[in-house]
Amino acid sequence: MGAWAVLVLLAACAPEATREIPRTAPRPAARPDTAPSLPTADERICRSRLAELGADFVPLPDLSAGSCSSSNAVTLYHLASDNTRVVVTNLPRISCTLSQDLSNWTRFGVSRAAQQILGSPVVKLETFGSYSCRNVAGSSRLSAHSTASAVDISGFILADGRRITIKGGWQGSSGERQFLRTIHQSACKRFGTVLGPDYNRAHEDHLHLELGGGGFCR
Repeated sequence: MGAWAVLVLLAACAPEATREIPRTAPRPAARPDTAPSLPTADERICRSRLAELGADFVPLPDLSAGSCSSSNAVTLYHLASDNTRVVVTNLPRISCTLSQDLSNWTRFGVSRAAQQILGSPVVKLETFGSYSCRNVAGSSRLSAHSTASAVDISGFILADGRRITIKGGWQGSSGERQFLRTIHQSACKRFGTVLGPDYNRAHEDHLHLELGGGGFCR
């Protein structure tokens, strides 16, 4: 065997200088075929307006889940009232447009009414959520929740610590009844569909607020 062949054989048997990848190491993620889509002009405008209203939120990519879908949605954390931020719960996906209406209603319709009627502003808005891929109860028609275009409001926490719920307060003290009916009527001026405890038993514990121009208020 010639000297050159010996050198080649020794080089082939030598250990590699690079670090060995453990067997348990995850495989590198495959590169996406396409880059994430940029927001549309309508999405940019909506998000800009929502930020101007003082909301804290994170924009979300569009979602398609069978017959349900959601576009121009956000995760919503806080809204602004006159003097404080209002925490919102259970809204990991909600329409940006609906969030604007919710923001204005919370500030001008809810927190001010709480201050005037109950003597303390609202600091937390409790909800049963927005997006849910489901039909309208008792029908085969998709709910507005299936596009994150509706939100169910269940209660409010005041700055003085009081908690007012739709279920407990609708027939509660005179102040609670007045407050809840006042904000119900205020919601009817801002949302396309508003359903509450007087509509049916399915809504005895929340206000259903929905986008649209139907003007249905019960």
